[in-house]
This record gives sequence, structure tokens and C-alpha cells, in this order.
Amino acid sequence: MQDLTNDDILIKNFIQGDESAFNRLATKYQEKIYWHARRMTGNHLDADEILQEVLIVLYKKLKTFKFKCSVYTWIYRITNTRSINFLKKNRLRNFLTLNEIKSYRDDSNNIIADLEQRQKLEKIEKAIQKLPVKQREVFIMRSYDEMTYEEISKVTGKSTGALKANYFHAINKLKELLKNDEQ
Repeated sequence: MQDLTNDDILIKNFIQGDESAFNRLATKYQEKIYWHARRMTGNHLDADEILQEVLIVLYKKLKTFKFKCSVYTWIYRITNTRSINFLKKNRLRNFLTLNEIKSYRDDSNNIIADLEQRQKLEKIEKAIQKLPVKQREVFIMRSYDEMTYEEISKVTGKSTGALKANYFHAINKLKELLKNDEQ
């Protein structure tokens, strides 16, 4: 008999009518959904909108979950697809505002060092937004979410070789963009 994970148990409970099981699952994954969407879109409001969409999809589709992959992989796939679709619809490049970057700042007393850190972060975020979507997707999953190529392959349905190539090109493109930005 197959061992059930906590997520599997929550899903089974939800299917049997326990609404609180969905709330626990949503609470567990909402931050990961938000941050993946945020990194893909580069914008808080867009990421929040995608988070809401993903939670609605989860609520509607959870009763049809087939248990063929992990819940995390399934949720990640939905989030990634929604993020890419959002980018295709809007085609606008969204950049972090200085107010949003303030949330990342260190508790440093050195205002100059803090400003330099925020400026570096802003440059990196802008450069990431300039990557082609396929490269951005792999770069974010690999660098920010620390996923293996095998995990990314399960989410995207792409071969690990193609993912490695996209990641390699993303790194080189980022280096080029950041180098050009310094000049």
C-alpha cells in the first residue's frame, strides 16, 4: 500500500467535505505560489492576482487530483502556467518600484550601503524581467526556488537537456545585461 503524505491526507479530507483541509493546504503553499509568480512577473499586484487565480483553480480542481505526482509539483505547474499566460496577455514589462524594494532592505544603519544594495537588487530584478520567458522560468525555478532539473522537468514537461541549455543562456544573458548596465 502506498504511503500517504500530509498533502494527500488533506486532499482526501477535502474531497470528503472538510473545507478546513483546503484552507490548510492553501496556507501551506500560498507563499511559494506568490513568490514564484512575483519572480515571473516582477510585480506585487500581478503576483497577488495570479495567487488568487491559482487558489481558485486549486479549489475547483482539487477533487479531480489524480495523485500521479506530488501536490507541490501540480501546484507549481498551475502557478507557472498561470504566470506565463499572464505575461503573454499583458506583454508589459513590470519593474519593482523603490517602495517594493524597501521591503528587502537590510536592517543596516549605513544608508549608503543600504541604497547600494537596493540598487543592485533592482538592477538584477530588471535584468531578470528582460530574459525571454523560457529562460526566466528556468532561472527562477533553479536559482530562487532551488529546484533540480528533474523537478523543473516535471513541472514544465521539458527535457532536462533543454532546461540546462535555457539556464545556461539565462546566466549568460544576465551577465551581459548587468555588464551593459554598468557601462
